[in-house]
Amino acid sequence: MPVSPLRLTDIVRDIESGRTTPEALLAATNERIDAGDGDLGVFTHRAPEASRAEAAAATGPLAGVPFGAKDIFDSFDMPTEHGSPIYRGNRPLADAPVVALARARGAAIIGKTATTEFASLDPTPTRNPHDRDHTPGGSSSGSAAGVAAGFLAGACGTQTGGSVIRPASFCGVAGYKPSFRLFPTVGVKTYSWSLDTVGFFAATVPDVSLLAALISGRPMADVPPADAAGLTIGLYRSAVDDLLEPDMVAAWETAARTIEAAGAKLIEIAEPASLSAARDIHAPLQNFEAAQALFHERTRHRDLMGEKILEQLDHGVTVTPQAYDDARRTARIGRKAATTLFEQADALLVPSSIGPAPRGLGSTGDAMFNKLWTLTGNPCVNVPSLRAANGLPVGLTIVTRFGRDVRALAIAAMLEARLAAG
Repeated sequence: MPVSPLRLTDIVRDIESGRTTPEALLAATNERIDAGDGDLGVFTHRAPEASRAEAAAATGPLAGVPFGAKDIFDSFDMPTEHGSPIYRGNRPLADAPVVALARARGAAIIGKTATTEFASLDPTPTRNPHDRDHTPGGSSSGSAAGVAAGFLAGACGTQTGGSVIRPASFCGVAGYKPSFRLFPTVGVKTYSWSLDTVGFFAATVPDVSLLAALISGRPMADVPPADAAGLTIGLYRSAVDDLLEPDMVAAWETAARTIEAAGAKLIEIAEPASLSAARDIHAPLQNFEAAQALFHERTRHRDLMGEKILEQLDHGVTVTPQAYDDARRTARIGRKAATTLFEQADALLVPSSIGPAPRGLGSTGDAMFNKLWTLTGNPCVNVPSLRAANGLPVGLTIVTRFGRDVRALAIAAMLEARLAAG
């Protein structure tokens, strides 16, 4: 299926210049979704007519921009069902702050995008727009696929393991996981309070930078550098690199040589034992918290829950408070170790996934190459532009020091442009 993502930067420019109107743009967007979403399954709910009319008349920097909200974000005008039959028809009274901020800037909340159950592992019916026989990734399945399919110019998601970066890689779009807690998780269903991070999707890195800037009010859409002169980029060699598929190894090499040709100094960084240990305790830390966050659902509605989430929650019940506290200490040591990496390098270049999207809809893929950076809280940006031998997208991630989100976005945008230019 040919994909044609909407460019947020083009939409904002066209609205400002009067070349189009929010009303015309949204009418065309809804027609495109009506025609195509039956096959892809991006949305769980579409905005009601009153909300569509309000959005068509909206003003602000995101006026006319079709935006999707992952269905664990509360919305006052549509159900929020968390991908679970337990919450079928659940109607919050208020938007989650991230949704409210996007709406206040003029964005049209076109619909709620499909999520795995409680943003865990049980897949949604959503299909990858590049090949319907492949997963779009998860848990932010609908948000990534909706941007790739050209239904949305921007979308929000969350990452507890790899739920922004991995689907962005699988769907060939830009994904941005901010520094931990840069954006509020209020009004978002909690899975793991130490890990859950709000993130964003858009067609390209400049688009996702602009989206984050306009929603946050922060100066995040800096003009990317023309080249990589003066930058030191670390090729982070981890303890799990043997899991990488040949397509990802080739893409990593291509991206490394591209950024080196742009003027960067490349250095090899071997993973310290403290960060290997931090990756290893991600699961017990996450699952202990999930078992508590979803205690009511697990104990009162177990028969309505999916097999994969129950495996995680049942594991969480077996993690003792002492083991959880030990995991927290290991995580804290890992975060300090992650900070020291950037005494050697301005940014790291790491794989976004094991390889391209797996065939079949029974799995959303593996978060092995994402969850460490979620645990450490570092900003990450998936850089699209590369392809596997079978034509499916593969992405690489730029990681920077905690709080240096603008730098991560700028370096990622420069790399994306260089890769696109060949």
